Amino acid sequence: MADFYQKTSFDAAIKHWTPDIYEEIRGIADGAGQPFNDVMVFSLLDEFWVYQDNLENHHCSGVGVPARDGQPGYIAQNMDIEAYTDGYQVLLRIARSGNRPEQLILTHPGCIALNGMNEAGIGACMNTLMQLKASTTGLPVAFIVRHMLGSTNRDEVLRFIQNVPHASGQNYIIGIRDEVYDFEASANKVVRFDPKNENGTVYHTNHPLVNDDVKPWFKKFDPTVKEEEKPVKSNSFVRLAAVQRRVVPSGFITDATIMAALRSKDDDKFPVCVAANQWGLTFGSVIMTLSGKPFLQITSGPPDESEYKRVEFSER
Repeated sequence: MADFYQKTSFDAAIKHWTPDIYEEIRGIADGAGQPFNDVMVFSLLDEFWVYQDNLENHHCSGVGVPARDGQPGYIAQNMDIEAYTDGYQVLLRIARSGNRPEQLILTHPGCIALNGMNEAGIGACMNTLMQLKASTTGLPVAFIVRHMLGSTNRDEVLRFIQNVPHASGQNYIIGIRDEVYDFEASANKVVRFDPKNENGTVYHTNHPLVNDDVKPWFKKFDPTVKEEEKPVKSNSFVRLAAVQRRVVPSGFITDATIMAALRSKDDDKFPVCVAANQWGLTFGSVIMTLSGKPFLQITSGPPDESEYKRVEFSER
């Protein structure tokens, strides 16, 4: 870990963009009686993966569905992370305070956020894009998430995600009440992914679909390379095809449609729903309903092993 900190410098960006979150981590460290850097690294999950440069460690699958024909807007995700986190699933409720809305955040102890939503119907799901260029001085993913979830302003959220300096290659599926957006972010550019589906759905796994700011050693994942040269039988490509098959043809998408996609195991080797294995598992599955009166549905562990539990925001 010392080498990781020696080669990165995120503090300045964190203090500039999210100074309150920086102090929150200091408070966690003080309260737990642990070194600050040891606690900080729990919230640098993607940045540590980038440092490791290991494609095999990234398996999240996400979906976004805009409101349509009387159905609400949804964003959803299987959060797939390391096995050591199993049993430590936490749904964090951050109380509203002043202009800050109430938030529901999936995480584990010590980490400020994995994904989440707020009571204003703004939510965010993420997928690591290891292949995209990173920055050792940008703003880390978890801090970007917390900043967005602390806002109730649509335009501010969209400006922020497209202009903040990004530390890690990452895909963001952002739901803003009835609307859904997808952005692939790298150190040098942010590109919107819009597949122009008739039902407006977006979907993503762990390789870039539109952003060509790719590291030289991951050139085969560049969206601009010829189709026959892409690793279409690799984990991320196989899962993307599985999710796409389930949400694109469905003209009328409900939360049940999304649950079926997130529980799917169409491919034995590379399933969307990941059972516990040597590397990790689907730590939790989340479906966020963003229109009307927002609420969240969540599982602890793989969604094919448990029912989704509905969690609502507190009354004002």
